[in-house]
Amino acid sequence: MARMNVRQMWKAKLEGRAVPTAHGAGTTLALGGMARLAFAGVVLGIDPSLRGTGLALVEFAPGRTPLLLRCQTLHVPAKRSMAFALGEISRAVTAFLATADVRHVALEQTIFVQNFQTAQILGAARGAAIAAAALADKEVFEYPPLRVKQAVVGAGRASKEQMARTVMAMLGHGRPLATDEADAAGVALCHAFTWRG
Repeated sequence: MARMNVRQMWKAKLEGRAVPTAHGAGTTLALGGMARLAFAGVVLGIDPSLRGTGLALVEFAPGRTPLLLRCQTLHVPAKRSMAFALGEISRAVTAFLATADVRHVALEQTIFVQNFQTAQILGAARGAAIAAAALADKEVFEYPPLRVKQAVVGAGRASKEQMARTVMAMLGHGRPLATDEADAAGVALCHAFTWRG
């Protein structure tokens, strides 16, 4: 087999194909001279927001296309209090964790916001999700939006539409995903593609 450059290795990895290492074909990804095993297991991806949290359970197995097990956008009406919304986020994460043997939880980090109140609200939503995962004894990993887009789409400035299309193509999903669900699945994909065990 011809030697692959880093871009070709990532492309093969994203397509779920085995990536050759210096020692021959296998299910490892070799980047920068270091080989690592492909991630295996179920990841709960979360795109936290007070009024529209995206949740996606994605299963990964070496040599197989990632499988979307379940996804949902948790909508909390604006007329409901912040405390109620945080409780709903915690309950939804707990319910998702109860439906599968989740190995890791991956969340999108808060992006820079100029409005202090918005940052506070986003932080509270993330806190509710992280607390639910911690109470279930799950490891939590956080990724900046730029890294998620780079890992999934290959471009850090990709639009939400590009992200959703790429996520659906990677998962072989038949129906269009809501933006928040696609973002949550994207975080799960980013975790599996960049995780170093």
